[in-house]
Amino acid sequence: MTKIRSTTVLGIRHNGQVAVGADGQATMDKHVAKNNVRKIRQLHGGKVVTGFAGSTADAFSLLERFEEKLGQFGQNLKRAAIELAKDWRKDQYLRKLEAMMVVADQDELLIIAGSGDVLEPDSDVAAVGSGAMYAQAAALALKKHAPHLTAREMVEEALHIAADICIYTNHNLIIEEPKA
Repeated sequence: MTKIRSTTVLGIRHNGQVAVGADGQATMDKHVAKNNVRKIRQLHGGKVVTGFAGSTADAFSLLERFEEKLGQFGQNLKRAAIELAKDWRKDQYLRKLEAMMVVADQDELLIIAGSGDVLEPDSDVAAVGSGAMYAQAAALALKKHAPHLTAREMVEEALHIAADICIYTNHNLIIEEPKA
C-alpha cells in the first residue's frame, strides 16, 4: 500500500516569541499528491498551536485526543502532552497511529512522538517530518547569526531553506503564533 507522507513542521521559541509553521506538500510514493495541505492547527482559542507530520488521518485522531487532554488538565501543555504520549504508547488502537506533533503555547515548545516520548527540544527549535533536519539546521543557524529576526521570520526562512533542499517539502507555508 502506498503511503501518503506529510512533510516538514518547524517550531521556534526566540526572544519571548513562539511560532510554528509547516509546508503544504503531501507526497504519495514519488508523486506530489497535494501541495496545500494544512498541517498547522490552533487549539483552545489560539492559545495552543500544533503541527503534525505523518499520516493525516492519524494526526487528526491525535489532535482530537490532545485537545481533550488540554481541557482535562487545564490547558497545562506539558501535562496534556505527557498524558497523550502515555495513552498513545499504551492504547492498542493509538499505538498503530503514525504521526508526530510539534505543540506550543507562549511558554513551552514540545515534540510528541508515538514512542511515548515528549521532548523539550534543545535550543528552542522543534522539527518533525521528512525535511525536519534541513529546517532545524537552518533555524539553528538563524538563531545564532540573525538574532534580530522574530520567531515567525525564522520559521518562514528556515522552511523556505528546507524546501529548496528537500524534495518532500514545498514553499506553500502556513505559520501560526500562539495567542497570549
